[in-house]
Amino acid sequence: MAIKISLAEIANKIGATLNGDGDTIIQSLISMNQAQEGKGHITFLSDSSYKSRLAECYADAVILKPDDADAFSGNKLIMDDPYVGFALVAQLFDTTPAPAQGIAPSAVIDPSAHLGENVSIGANAVIESGVILGNDVIIGAGSFIGKNTQIGARSKMWANVSIYHDIVIGTDCLFQANSVIGADGFGYANDKGTWVKIPQLGRVIIGDHVEIGASTTIDRGAIEDTIIASNVIIDNQCQIGHNNQIGEGTALAGASAIAGSTKIGRHCLIGGAACVNGHIEVTDNVVITGMGMVVHSIKEPGMYSSGMPLQRNRQWLKTAARLLKINELHTRLKSVEKTINKDK
Repeated sequence: MAIKISLAEIANKIGATLNGDGDTIIQSLISMNQAQEGKGHITFLSDSSYKSRLAECYADAVILKPDDADAFSGNKLIMDDPYVGFALVAQLFDTTPAPAQGIAPSAVIDPSAHLGENVSIGANAVIESGVILGNDVIIGAGSFIGKNTQIGARSKMWANVSIYHDIVIGTDCLFQANSVIGADGFGYANDKGTWVKIPQLGRVIIGDHVEIGASTTIDRGAIEDTIIASNVIIDNQCQIGHNNQIGEGTALAGASAIAGSTKIGRHCLIGGAACVNGHIEVTDNVVITGMGMVVHSIKEPGMYSSGMPLQRNRQWLKTAARLLKINELHTRLKSVEKTINKDK
């Protein structure tokens, strides 16, 4: 079903100031260069460096900053952060179906499980004994919810999500398909060449409004719990090791990995394919750029980077050859410095 909503109603819902015809009907959110006049299209401009493009924008409305408002002659929704406005409007036009509706006949639900009001459970999902599902929880097809796990109200699990035993998940969380919560952490002792498994006795505790990407794994604690605070977002195919603590409002981009027993602070941003070593701490408000390798604790807020930028292969071969000679050059330099200092 097509969604139609007036511009005045959109302005009210996203907290924007309306400049234009509030009766204009908006039917879709679209990119600036694809917008067409009279089609009910709304778009946004968050980067002022592109405001010259507004002269050739034919959207029926644009979400923009106060400083950019004069660059567009049509209907405007003015707010300090148009990107947030874009996100809120996208929610209004979201037609993503629910992961499940009602209780599927093929779902396997232990009689001791407690289901709140309006819970939906998809086909072939398994709900084990002692599970508590809050009101309006949705469990997707093929998902597994282990013994004594608790999931808060309005949280949604897409298809084939695996939640192990004794996990605690807050309200309004969203877990994408194939995510795994509470698998064993990587804990082993080596007995003369033989690996001896260390049972992982802790849990995973997840706060409210947490989103977990597809095929991401969060390991349970070895003894203490793995803790993901509220309002954390974790992208696809990330690895969160056992006993980690991730602070409120932190975001991890795709394929990033955090080794065990590491503490990440509040409001940190960890770029794609970044790796954080185990048994260290990262303070609040730290940005680690993509492919960063963190091997020591970070005690000061700020942006940190590592890794080698891409080069043409021929240039990279030269760079790599020089890197292999760094120790030799260092030794030679120290020898030269020693000789110079001796002569003084």
